[in-house]
Amino acid sequence: MSQGTETGRSDGARGDAAATPAAGVNFIRTIIESELAADKFVQRRWSGRPGPGAQQLAGALDPARIRTRFPPEPNGYLHFGHAKSICLNFGLAQDYGGRCHLRFDDTNPEKEEQEYVDSIVDAVRWLGFSWQVDALDDTPGETNLYFASDYFAWMVAFAEHLIASGNAYVDSQSADEMRATRGTLTEPGQDSPFRTRSVEENMDLFKRMQRGEFADGTHVLRAKIDMASANINLRDPAIYRIRHASHHNTGERWCVYPMYTYAHPIEDALENITHSICTLEFADQRPFYDWLLERLAEGGLLQRPLPQQIEFSRLNLTYIVLSKRKLIQLVDEGHVGGWDDPRLPTLVGARRRGYPAEGFRLFAERVGVSRSESLIDYSLLEDCMREVLNASAERRVAVLDPLRLIIDNYPADAGEACSAPNHPQRPDLGTRALPFGRELWIEREDFMLQPSKGYHRLYPGNTVRLRYAYVVRCTSVELDADGAPSVVHCEYFPDSKSGTAGADAYKVKGNVHWVAVAGACAAEVRLYDRLFSVPSPGARRADDAPGSERDFRADLNPESRRVVHAQLEPALRTAQPEDRFQFERHGYFVADRVDSQPGAPVFNRTVTLRDSWAEKAAKAGNVAQAEKTAKAKVEKAAKTGAGG
Repeated sequence: MSQGTETGRSDGARGDAAATPAAGVNFIRTIIESELAADKFVQRRWSGRPGPGAQQLAGALDPARIRTRFPPEPNGYLHFGHAKSICLNFGLAQDYGGRCHLRFDDTNPEKEEQEYVDSIVDAVRWLGFSWQVDALDDTPGETNLYFASDYFAWMVAFAEHLIASGNAYVDSQSADEMRATRGTLTEPGQDSPFRTRSVEENMDLFKRMQRGEFADGTHVLRAKIDMASANINLRDPAIYRIRHASHHNTGERWCVYPMYTYAHPIEDALENITHSICTLEFADQRPFYDWLLERLAEGGLLQRPLPQQIEFSRLNLTYIVLSKRKLIQLVDEGHVGGWDDPRLPTLVGARRRGYPAEGFRLFAERVGVSRSESLIDYSLLEDCMREVLNASAERRVAVLDPLRLIIDNYPADAGEACSAPNHPQRPDLGTRALPFGRELWIEREDFMLQPSKGYHRLYPGNTVRLRYAYVVRCTSVELDADGAPSVVHCEYFPDSKSGTAGADAYKVKGNVHWVAVAGACAAEVRLYDRLFSVPSPGARRADDAPGSERDFRADLNPESRRVVHAQLEPALRTAQPEDRFQFERHGYFVADRVDSQPGAPVFNRTVTLRDSWAEKAAKAGNVAQAEKTAKAKVEKAAKTGAGG
């Protein structure tokens, strides 16, 4: 999908040909391009704000060639699946000279909070998209940020129109009675005994519902369609219910609230939406979506052409859960540190982990859009993040498991600077100075008392190059009370400094990174990994008891968060929250946006340099194959012995 801009500007032109799409062809783009070629939308009018048909028809021709929308319900934090939808809807509008609206579907007063509104606004902006459109020439600007609750008066008026036209009635059955008469997939439903109420009685009851004369659950307003329909969603669905609840936007104004399936198509129509793009679970609702808009358009309440609903497959990723119920469990039970925990698949968590917004846009483009459900490997998302970070993140040196190294023949009171590139593929980013001295920090894994086969780093008697600095030879080692190395002693070769004449004469196999003890930045570093240790958390395994259900929490990865106290090069002391770097050898890291303080950054690992999970799977596959081969050999030998 195309990348967002700060303003989300489109030129509003109505050229004869569709704009050249910035991403690969998919079935939604094919639909849009076909409709634009047929001039389906050229006569639509737009008053500059949402409203019913008469208001829109009094406006000018719509400057947007298409209109899409991202309509979250403000009852939680956005997750990775929402990122795909945001990129799709805003990207299509940008690519085809349209507008994308951010609309809060706030029709449920009991679950919605301003906190979620604010977080959603922040997330969409962070991903690089905007609902704000600048004025251009004679085309006025637009601020397409809307709340469904601002349309409640129109929704009530439309409901009254349905009553007056005989297409809706007030049902006084209990919820259990309605459920019992709804029918099944193979049996038709039964008409409500209140289905034949007169228009006058229905209108009176609905107005009294609005005045708050009845308790919750006493009555509902239902569309009158067909209780024998093969599609259960057309069996007189409820469209309004009584709720005596305060709403975050409208306060105590309303005692009745629309059902989502009723409100959503009306919201689309009031906003002149051309393509209402949603996930596949709404496909069965499309007949009601179309039925409702047709009834309202027949009454002259809506402008044609009407919005059309198009479904695509939702995002399914391995190693995560996106169920709101499960995410709430993880937060409420303390398995994670909150909704912005870097291990959660929420956008606030991803941002805190250091996932770049460009990585999500690249990922959305790569996974594409289809009607087929598929399971995407999490490694694809991580690869997109690596690709973006590799091109943009400056390099720094960090020692995550420090071991002290002393160069005995280097003057104790001396020091110098070594030059290191900020980015090896981007000379335009320049170089930086690394302070060098007699005492250094190196990685503990870079020294072994008894080297294993193929080990080329430090061990007694071996020679390595200190990256960007000198060649050193290990001369001795000090051990602590437990027999573990505590200090490594070396000697250096003064004529071996990297970048100086004669340095290339030293041929060594090992290359060790380091940080000078003097001036080093001591910091907390959090090593984040996948929250779950299996691709499908909660899925049954072969050794599970028959008929048992596996708790998804049993698949939590105990190594998903480790905290180390590292020694960093001095330049990292001034890192600002959300500054991203590649720590050489270790991966990509970000200064935590919450816990970092001036002069005392805290770093989160965003992603490793390579896909370590693929390597684990490959090793596991090799072990499994070896065991399978060994077993086959044993079985063959047994058969041979028995035959002999």
